[in-house]
Amino acid sequence: MAAERGLESRTKRAHTRCPMRELGIRSPSAKVGGLVYFGRMLDKIRAHEKNKLSPDYQPNLGRGFDEFCTKFLHVQYRNLVRRVIEGGSDEEILWWCFDKGRRPSENEIYVWNEFMRKRGWNDEITETLKRRKKEAGLADRSEIDTMFAFIDVDEGRSPATNYP
Repeated sequence: MAAERGLESRTKRAHTRCPMRELGIRSPSAKVGGLVYFGRMLDKIRAHEKNKLSPDYQPNLGRGFDEFCTKFLHVQYRNLVRRVIEGGSDEEILWWCFDKGRRPSENEIYVWNEFMRKRGWNDEITETLKRRKKEAGLADRSEIDTMFAFIDVDEGRSPATNYP
């Protein structure tokens, strides 16, 4: 399942790698142009281009949440990567996506944000979340109830950042 593959499989080495936040990789909850996750995807692309992205994250570039995001914007991931490499601000790249793909309405953005924010909570990837928590030694952490919360905790942030 794409959603399962998309969550970066890194929990077994979480304590031995450079934390993503030290590389400037944002929380998936951080917004660019009102969209959650988009900025994180750009951060991962930029880190990968500088050969600073943890090897644990590399196999899933363009998959999972990245794929959900590019499909939502109707752009191809490889084209987005090329655009990011050209440079520009997050907002400029988002507007490029709007121009090359589509510009979602305010309501569509709201639905996107709520869908993504709640991934893993009582849906088809709940079991994946439970397994990832167990692998990371976080099975007893009931406040980690979504993939966004898991990613935040796994990367050393508070899961409270999941609810901006």
